[in-house]
Amino acid sequence: MDRVIDVRNGRNLTMLTDFYELTMGNGYFEQGIGDTIAYFDMYYRRIPDNGGLCIMAGVDQLIEYLENLTFTDKDIEYLRSKNMFDEKFLDYLANFKFECDVFAVPEGTPVFPNEPLVTVRGPIIQAQFVETMILLTINHQTLIATKANRIVRAADGRDVMEFGSRRAQGYDGAIYGSRAAILGGCISSANTLAEIMFNVPSTGTMAHSWVQMFDSEYESFKKWAEVYPDNCSLLIDTYNTLKSGVPNAIKVFDKYVVPKGFRPKSVRLDSGDITYLSKQTRKLLDEAGYEDVKIIATNSLDEYIIKDVLAQGAKIDLFGVGERLITARSEPVFGGVYKLVAIEKEGKVIPKIKISENQEKITTPHFKKTYRIFSKKDDSAIADLICEHDEVIDETKPLTIFDPIYTWKKRTIKDFYLKELQVPIFKKGKLVYKSPTVLEIREYSEKLVNKLWPEMLRLENPHKYYVDLSHKLWNTKHDLLVEQAEIFDIDNK
Repeated sequence: MDRVIDVRNGRNLTMLTDFYELTMGNGYFEQGIGDTIAYFDMYYRRIPDNGGLCIMAGVDQLIEYLENLTFTDKDIEYLRSKNMFDEKFLDYLANFKFECDVFAVPEGTPVFPNEPLVTVRGPIIQAQFVETMILLTINHQTLIATKANRIVRAADGRDVMEFGSRRAQGYDGAIYGSRAAILGGCISSANTLAEIMFNVPSTGTMAHSWVQMFDSEYESFKKWAEVYPDNCSLLIDTYNTLKSGVPNAIKVFDKYVVPKGFRPKSVRLDSGDITYLSKQTRKLLDEAGYEDVKIIATNSLDEYIIKDVLAQGAKIDLFGVGERLITARSEPVFGGVYKLVAIEKEGKVIPKIKISENQEKITTPHFKKTYRIFSKKDDSAIADLICEHDEVIDETKPLTIFDPIYTWKKRTIKDFYLKELQVPIFKKGKLVYKSPTVLEIREYSEKLVNKLWPEMLRLENPHKYYVDLSHKLWNTKHDLLVEQAEIFDIDNK
């Protein structure tokens, strides 16, 4: 992907890390195990808003970070001032070179709980160190892309514009939130910098302050039409939508837009009963011969409000969604985690597991790969299957999958094909992947979402998509659980 500007504005984000990643790195170094090859998986446990799917996002920004991992002299001086780090470890950081393999699910892909989104293989010091940036990058953009996808689906074919920059959590939240929103299905953003950085459309017309600046609403509309006769869009709710806003818009369209050979573009509603006002506005516009003028709705919208007003017959053509999208207000935390799943000893992969009394926090061990199973009949996605990295599945034979918790729940699949979800991003620290553009990702995502069952796309009580373990991986996990349980019993006798 061509980057128009340095999106990090010259910032060195290397030290944007939890401090324990440095203390552990120093510990690994002093114990002589810093070069031990480790495997970490980044995944999430639960879909926000009790939805049916999430949309993977943030890989391109992760690439930017990993390509620019550099400890400056000031970084080393700061760490030395803490009086906690071995000088040889500080020298290692001063000459740091990223050497890990990184695998990731491509952006725009629908993803589900407990399957690896990003996998890092490399020296434990390095693989541990990148934890924070992997999590904050993938968590944030996946959260916003997922929220955008829900809102776009609720709009039922109507375009959605992202209007949330001023309500985002800081300027990075606005910038990368805009990117994720478009990736998730929005057609444009109000954020001008998003267009410069990501080559995506930025849009905007007027605020209420424009209308208030003039002696009358009519005069404000007239002046706007004089400046933008070929792209005239008017905000009609500053005073009284139906008694003044729409009539004044029609007068201006008649006198200052159409006579110049143009057609007006739209009117916007930003307050009041959107359903009622849009119906009446549509009626007035149509009666005046402006059936082609679109009605835009804004004002604290989300997927539930959009679904409700459309069900009530609202005559809305486009939605501008702000704070509830850019902040994912209904559930503003994406619970991605980053866990050690294996190490290497003498070239052999040794699976590792974390056990918890909370079942959802028990990790799935081993270096893994995930297959998406598609039907050859209708090309729909059937389920995902997580396997050990060296497993080979014969696509010519029936495949039996089973629930990893309720193992008696089984299904045998025929006439299918497989696609591996993760792709190589870095090989021994060298970038081997080229990111698509944001608009290409949006198109790719829409195609993949359409391969899911319609029942999964419900906003409420969606059908569960199954993510199962291969029999071999299930046995590995079960054996480690039994082994660790025996150790626990011994320690507590």
